[in-house]
Amino acid sequence: MTSANERGERGEPVEQDGWDQRRHQRSQRDRSRQAGSFGAAAGAYERGRPPYPPEASAWLVPGTARTVVDLGAGTGKLTRALRAPGRELVAVEPSEGMREEFARVLPGVRALAGTAEAIPLPDASADAVVCAQAWHWVDPDRAVPEAARVLRPGGRLALVWNNRDESVPWVAELGRILREYAAAPAEDRQADRIGAPFGPVERRDFRWRHPMTDAEIVDMVASRSYVITLAPAVRDGLLDRVRALLAVERPGEMPYVTECHRAER
Repeated sequence: MTSANERGERGEPVEQDGWDQRRHQRSQRDRSRQAGSFGAAAGAYERGRPPYPPEASAWLVPGTARTVVDLGAGTGKLTRALRAPGRELVAVEPSEGMREEFARVLPGVRALAGTAEAIPLPDASADAVVCAQAWHWVDPDRAVPEAARVLRPGGRLALVWNNRDESVPWVAELGRILREYAAAPAEDRQADRIGAPFGPVERRDFRWRHPMTDAEIVDMVASRSYVITLAPAVRDGLLDRVRALLAVERPGEMPYVTECHRAER
């Protein structure tokens, strides 16, 4: 498929010139660098990233699920919300730094090195595969059949993101400041690319507020991939602007919209 900027005035495909090709290559390199950056900020991620509301976790994973895989588990923010009596949780996380932090905060949960495209588990071994804050990084053409392989018939693939609620004015200003420095990589959720062998994708959003100190909000910003990969002086300048905003607003909390998707195998 060709994009709009690869077509002539009447819509015919045209050859990309060298500049377009170099721009695409830079974009891919930047994306790969951001995707692999989280281990360097695992501590800030653990301190600054919010949990997930119980009602969202209950909607994502059925109470009957006995084996649940947390794909791209990070430091276990979602894993903690998925705990239930008699349920086995398995975390899959590509970043060594994240797995180390995960083992510190959740020492009793198995954490495996792996990706959405290569899950280190047997066929038909899980009742649910959940991916939090990470599906936008994956290749759906490979990750969808891999999740289906790991799931038992009737199993569920669930995707979730905690989004800052920019309907609140000071949060909108925070977002504006962040976008001055770099674009967030999560515009395309890719939930519409799940497809067969899964059924229709359902969506539900949950609005809630998470108590946070100013320092925790700064850590939340510092743990974003597009902030981690900024030049140190630029990153410091961004974080100083965030601190200045918080000094005026003194919010004491962060409003979130938790965006949930689920599909049955």
